[in-house]
Amino acid sequence: MPGTIVAGALGNCVHVAGVASYLNIAEQLGYKTVFLGAAVSVDRFADAIETHKPDIVGVSYRLTPEVGERLLNNLHRTLTDRGLADARFMFGGTPPMCEVADRLGWFEQRFSGLENPDEIWAYLRGEKRDSKPEDYGSDLMSRLNAKHPYPLLRHHFGPATMDEMIDGVSRIAESGALDVISIAPDQNAQESFFKPEEMDPALDGAGGAPIRCADDLIAIQQASRKGNYPLLRIYSGTHDLIKWAQLSQSTISNAWAAIPLCWYSALDGRSDRTPEQAIAENQTAMEWHAMRDIPVEVNEPHHWALRDSHDVISVVMSWLAAYNARTMGVSRYVSQYMFNTPAGISPEMDIAKIQAQIAMVESLHGPDFFSLRQARAGLLHLSPHLSRAKGQLAASTALALSISPHIIHVVGFCEGDHAATADEVIESCEIVNGVLRNCHDSMRNLIGSPRVTERKQELLSEAETLLKAISDLREGDEDPYSSPRVIAKAISTGIIDAPHLRGNPHAAGVLCTRVIDGAVKCVDPVGGDILDERQRLRAIGQCADMAATPLEAYASSNSI
Repeated sequence: MPGTIVAGALGNCVHVAGVASYLNIAEQLGYKTVFLGAAVSVDRFADAIETHKPDIVGVSYRLTPEVGERLLNNLHRTLTDRGLADARFMFGGTPPMCEVADRLGWFEQRFSGLENPDEIWAYLRGEKRDSKPEDYGSDLMSRLNAKHPYPLLRHHFGPATMDEMIDGVSRIAESGALDVISIAPDQNAQESFFKPEEMDPALDGAGGAPIRCADDLIAIQQASRKGNYPLLRIYSGTHDLIKWAQLSQSTISNAWAAIPLCWYSALDGRSDRTPEQAIAENQTAMEWHAMRDIPVEVNEPHHWALRDSHDVISVVMSWLAAYNARTMGVSRYVSQYMFNTPAGISPEMDIAKIQAQIAMVESLHGPDFFSLRQARAGLLHLSPHLSRAKGQLAASTALALSISPHIIHVVGFCEGDHAATADEVIESCEIVNGVLRNCHDSMRNLIGSPRVTERKQELLSEAETLLKAISDLREGDEDPYSSPRVIAKAISTGIIDAPHLRGNPHAAGVLCTRVIDGAVKCVDPVGGDILDERQRLRAIGQCADMAATPLEAYASSNSI
């Protein structure tokens, strides 16, 4: 059981913000705390220890190391003389002062501000991290428990050569900056790993690392076994999904699977699978992972938003993705919420959209299904001006904390210009760790503004209309929300649509959207009037109780 902690700033030091923060964490964990305040003399420290008999004594000093060393030596002599030196002592200060504390040798732990935010929590919970995998958690759920209450950080990494990949993974792991490395294979690997004769050598390293055999993945896994032992995960391929699943599980113990519902198909050109074929095969891959109790993430709603779909479609696709995962037997579901997408969406409307997505996804929760919230900055959000992009990454992270995410998918600040190197992965994660240190657990009040609540309710109502239109496509007793035929037909008829799909033979591509008052809405392509879902569906002939207008008139749309 937690005991008592006495803490204060020693001698002439008046900097107590760190002490107060430390004691606040201790109180949340059940400790009784005694805050001595600033500029506490040696004798007053000794008196407080004698009076309260604490389990832990927290000493802080943030000024000149030479003076600090004399004060600490004086404190230790006084405590020894008075028989009070048997408590557990923790030190907090600047990095140079922490070097002094280390050298003196009587502090059990010290914190310099360079640590990740969760390390104080781990110390106060009595968790000793001796750089063993089990100290950090060897699977997704145990890692979450070890990091609580802070979110896990993951980052995408896939340089163009295997030497860079292995060296980079080693350095990222050693840094301790993140919890999950998402391995990015190149497109040759994703599409033709099991049919190497189909690969185009000119495309080696395009979009990721040229992973060509199981030994490549094993080498990556071995390179990660240091530092804070990050978990590894890898995206599913665009062909041979079950073979990819078996390979990734046997080599890197895939932390969770990332599988689309409709994509990696002829819709985005990443494979030649029709949408109906892709949906069926993706469902089979979800089921394979579910049978082995491997968590699943369905990369779906942000694919539509990235192609300028309006907010209602993003909300509906969040629900459809989670519904299909649950239908395939997935019990632990990673639900990704991409902020800043499409460009121009305002922070308030962004929160409203994602709150609506969360409400839809979490309405599916039950004894056999629950979701983890994963937040990320928009893929196309970051400026190619790298200094500005760092600010954008920090701002997006602060906004994302409003939804209390379990996982933050860190997007490298440099992605607007180039794929992240290992050093840039580490720096991006440290930017996010800085935001967590300042803003964790203080952003949730953003979600309650009247405009956010009004927009959220509007989106939930409109989502019902869209789901009804999908349901009307069913034949017989089929489940319309997990039927590959129905979902593919919803795309081909324009019920589910995106402006960027114009000209795609498998989609309608007639949707016209605009950012209006910070929200992404469907508009009439001729007059520019906002269309609600009932009006939009009537315009494409997919609303049974309303007369249809010609599809060609609607098809003259322009995207955002």
